[in-house]
Amino acid sequence: MSLLEKFIQKIKENNPNEPEFHQAVEEIAESILPFIEENERYQNKKLLERIAEPERIIMFRVPWVDDQGEIQVNKGYRIEMNSAIGPYKGGIRFHPSVNLSILKFLAFEQTFKNSLTTLPMGGGKGGSNFDPKGKSDAEIMRFCQSFMAELYRHIGPNTDIPAGDIGVGSREIGYLFGMYKKLANEFTGVLTGKGLEYGGSLIRPEATGYGVIYFVQNMLERIGESIDGKSFVISGSGNVAQFAAEKAIELGGKVLTLSDSSGYIYDENGIDEEKLEFIKQLKNEKRGRIKEYTEQYNDAQYFEDEKPWGQKCDIALPCATQNEIQKEDAQKLADNGVQAVVEGANMPSTSEAIHIFRNSGMLYSPGKASNAGGVATSGLEMSQNSLSLNWSREEVDQRLKDIMTDIHEQCVKYGKKGDEIDYMKGANIAGFVKVAEAMLAQGVV
Repeated sequence: MSLLEKFIQKIKENNPNEPEFHQAVEEIAESILPFIEENERYQNKKLLERIAEPERIIMFRVPWVDDQGEIQVNKGYRIEMNSAIGPYKGGIRFHPSVNLSILKFLAFEQTFKNSLTTLPMGGGKGGSNFDPKGKSDAEIMRFCQSFMAELYRHIGPNTDIPAGDIGVGSREIGYLFGMYKKLANEFTGVLTGKGLEYGGSLIRPEATGYGVIYFVQNMLERIGESIDGKSFVISGSGNVAQFAAEKAIELGGKVLTLSDSSGYIYDENGIDEEKLEFIKQLKNEKRGRIKEYTEQYNDAQYFEDEKPWGQKCDIALPCATQNEIQKEDAQKLADNGVQAVVEGANMPSTSEAIHIFRNSGMLYSPGKASNAGGVATSGLEMSQNSLSLNWSREEVDQRLKDIMTDIHEQCVKYGKKGDEIDYMKGANIAGFVKVAEAMLAQGVV
């Protein structure tokens, strides 16, 4: 049995029935264990074993009353994964699929992602199996207040700074922050993704999507190409997908698809600024379905219960959810000669899909590198809160560009193989080194 197999076997024994967490750890271990074997400094310190074990797991019930006066009960979680380089930092997700495995995988990934930003942020993640879809504002407020009534004991501006994630936007952050402020009796930068009126940062909603495109830009510039004229297939239609599409269009790209859980739209003429604005209103204000796009633009096609990965394009951006690209989807992308797959979601590709990407010769970036723009801008919001300053849109955007360029450079440094770059290996090792060095400096704690 190889060192990797022994390591993963131990992870599975210690964390049974957590497939998403196993997948995330194995993806990292494939790169890190050989690196440790080659570097005596990191040997016999159980560094990866320690990183893969959360420092703290908080689980709690969330009772709340719906509009019919019925008491409902949900589960609440916060995974405080690693604080070696800073306070825990990571989103809160409200979605029926939320469980311990998914949150541990997200917190584990977040540790490496935050390390890549070079900002002083550790890794964490939290959430609930509460589904905000179909709930009234009053129900969502009552749920958020009950959730924070327990969570507030465990977070703080120098301890753990949550942000938004799937199902947690500016509305939910506002309700959570209001309850924290009341319970803690202090106005601090304990949450990011806040409204501009009370300490939020410009560019935060756009940051993950913009950051994905800035990373694509760096990848293409390295090989002497640009985004101008490239065609994009994008999954999802939330913030990440919308703003990745916006920035791609701005830089001369042609966006062909967007999707939701019911299917995807394909517009061979390209989704331009006007069409994208329609989608933003449809999804953000009306909370409608993506298929309504074809009612407005008759030349577009709608594919129900399908994913867009069979459509020909230059660049594929999975921006929806974990494991949305399966082995057969990856093969379609490879067969169509896709130049690059750049992840906007967290772990949207299965292990089998990633092997196809890496063996096909296409450029591939894992989410921990290419979608780090969101948490990077959360870090910039933390800085603004600490300094009691508000930076301009241009200043935040430039800092975001610089961070994504720096992440790309780290991936190149640790992933270079001849003339090619293994972005997955580069991102994993670069993220590991900073955390490992901090852990070595702090002793066995």
